[in-house]
Amino acid sequence: MATIKDIAKIAGVSITTVSRALNGYDDVSKETKQKIKTIADELDYSPNAVARSLVSSKTNTIGVIFSELKYTGGKDTLAFDILIGINERANEMNYDILLFSTSPSKQRIKSYYNLCKERNVDGAIIFGLRVDDPYLEEVIQKSKFPCVLIDIPFSNEHLGNVTTDNIDGVRKAVQHLIDGGHTNIAMINGYPAAHVSEQRLKGFKKALSDNGIAYDESKIWDGEFSEDGGEQVMQRILDEHPGVTAVFCSSDLMALGAMRALEKRGRKVPDSVSVVGYDDIILSSYCVPKLTTIHQNKYDMGWAAAKLLIEMLEGKQIDHNVVLNNELIVRESTKKLR
Repeated sequence: MATIKDIAKIAGVSITTVSRALNGYDDVSKETKQKIKTIADELDYSPNAVARSLVSSKTNTIGVIFSELKYTGGKDTLAFDILIGINERANEMNYDILLFSTSPSKQRIKSYYNLCKERNVDGAIIFGLRVDDPYLEEVIQKSKFPCVLIDIPFSNEHLGNVTTDNIDGVRKAVQHLIDGGHTNIAMINGYPAAHVSEQRLKGFKKALSDNGIAYDESKIWDGEFSEDGGEQVMQRILDEHPGVTAVFCSSDLMALGAMRALEKRGRKVPDSVSVVGYDDIILSSYCVPKLTTIHQNKYDMGWAAAKLLIEMLEGKQIDHNVVLNNELIVRESTKKLR
């Protein structure tokens, strides 16, 4: 592989002159620049990114860390949509991305800081962490390495976050049910170690409180953010609370599972039970009945996370807390009580 030393030798100039010519500095004449460019093209020269990063202490590369990626049969593209948003904003700003996957067990073996430094990235975006994951504690309490969290609203000098307004999103969903005359409402949440589960439960409680409806903890179940989990929990809700007329689910996948359970019991949606989901995955507009849900723009979350991290890396004075709006999408899985 050709180097700037080779170009300098052939051109009869110093290595510094070659470097400044190739980087467009004005103190090199046009004739010398053209001569050096011609030689570089003939030698098929390309800059050594590693060497350049050693000089500048920057690689213009972002680490993207996804925790516990799971295959959903193509039903849920949440992680993919976020990744596309990150990639497109990074490309716009001339940054590359490097994708890592992790899990709680991997995090105990290799620290977040060591993972990022070994891969030589300038900063990181992390999605999918549980509140009890080692990386979250390290990022918040110990690390000064630039990082943006998605869906976990913590921030400091070196840490930013991007999330949607989970509390208000659920409030909108449950208010829609209450406006339809429903007061006997159950909730299928995710799991306690997910920060969004905590926020969405707060939104559920707020909607009930705002409307003078008593909160009943026995109608709250965890479905692990999975379709099977949603089905299993819905079966238990029907056994223990057969009078429930509506259910809010903290993810569309769980809502699909809940509707499957209702179908097996002969409880027609929405005539017998209204169902609302969260996320607005593609399948929610194609299932039967089409799912009423809260739309959060996953692409925008990724785009905003990359924008925030790059602005942090470039030393800009910005708000490290980014909260995106969401929207209630009313379809066919809810109806007013007669």
